[in-house]
Amino acid sequence: MSFARLLAFETLPAEPGRARLRATVGAEHVNMHGSAHGGFLYSLADEAFAIASNSREADAVALSVSMDYFRAVLPGDVVQARASEEHLGRRVATYRVEVLREGADGEPDEAVALFTGTVYRRPRARGDA
Repeated sequence: MSFARLLAFETLPAEPGRARLRATVGAEHVNMHGSAHGGFLYSLADEAFAIASNSREADAVALSVSMDYFRAVLPGDVVQARASEEHLGRRVATYRVEVLREGADGEPDEAVALFTGTVYRRPRARGDA
């Protein structure tokens, strides 16, 4: 079982260079204060980063990442990670991932964290999937 599946991340439709994931904060995802563990939110953002950066004709591996946390997220809250390509070069690319809490209407309405990451891109050999 993959780590993302273990954490019950749901992948939503997206185009190349982008990714969208959704997760519900469960009791098993909280820290000692009763809010979502930073590692849970980081993992959600990192998975979106990985999907977006590997959606092109290259294998991408992280060079550097950073994450800022703005607001606490509580059990029962639904969050989305939305990754977007900010720079695509021949060998490096940079992505921005916004982590947003969904409102009652199911639409993201409040930023809870921001993740940025840069990858090294290695062209795929013919026949690699």
